[in-house]
This record gives sequence, C-alpha cells and structure tokens, in this order.
Amino acid sequence: MIALSVNGKLYQVEVPPDVPLLWVLREQLKLTGTKFGCGAGLCGACTVHVDGKAERSCQIPVKDAQGKKITTIEGLAGNHPVKKAWLTEEVSQCGWCQPGQIMAATALLKENPRPTDGEIDNAMVDNLCRCGTYQRIRRAIHTAAQEAGKGGKK
Repeated sequence: MIALSVNGKLYQVEVPPDVPLLWVLREQLKLTGTKFGCGAGLCGACTVHVDGKAERSCQIPVKDAQGKKITTIEGLAGNHPVKKAWLTEEVSQCGWCQPGQIMAATALLKENPRPTDGEIDNAMVDNLCRCGTYQRIRRAIHTAAQEAGKGGKK
C-alpha cells in the first residue's frame, strides 16, 4: 500500500511502486483533470503541484510521491484567481493542455506574484498548447496577478 496526500485528502492505493503518479491520479483516484499528453515529461499536460512546485506527474513514480503534498487541478478552488482569469481571457480552445497550464501558472505566481512577459514566457515555455493560445495564457497570468491584488506588471 502506498499512502498519498492529494488535494488535502489521504489515500491508500495498492499499485506497483514504479507506476507513474499520473496513472494513479487518473485511474485509481479518478482525478481525471490531470491529462496525459506525451508520457515523456515534455508537454506539461500532466503538471501537478508536488510540495507546491509544478512537476510532471507522468515522470514521478508513485513511490516517490509518498509523504509529499500533491495538488491537482481539482484541488484549486473554483474561484482561484488563475481559474477565473482563464475564463475572463477565454484562454481555452480544445482545453486539453489547460489543467497543466493552470497548474504551472499557479506555481509561477506563488513564486513570483508580479511576473513580466519574459518571466511568464520563461516559466511556461515547457507547457505546450497545440491551439497556440500563448498570448491569451500570458494575458490570463497578468489578469490573475492583478485579481490576486498583487498587481502584475507587463
């Protein structure tokens, strides 16, 4: 049995220790907001927070997630400034990458509440969007920073 703390709840799962965290989240815990994209940690669709940092869940063996605080897209409040900004700026098209984008943006704003365009681009470069909504993503991050009362700078 492997014990996981996900979105503030403790779970016990019986899986091989080398199964990627992504599959435990999706298949065992039914938290399907975290998406499978490439399986190689290159696209960012599977991004979750592990102890507050944006990490690729497809690259983390579940045994390495024990004792860590995991947050998925489902763990962010519905009124979270980043989620609200995504709607305000109409970021999503197909939506597949957006949970990972939102989780990466949330981690960025936690570390840097006033990112510049360059800092946003640098932080988000490894989260791929097939629809190319990068300008809207950047705008949404600035909007979320302002919404959070921190005043994003462009």
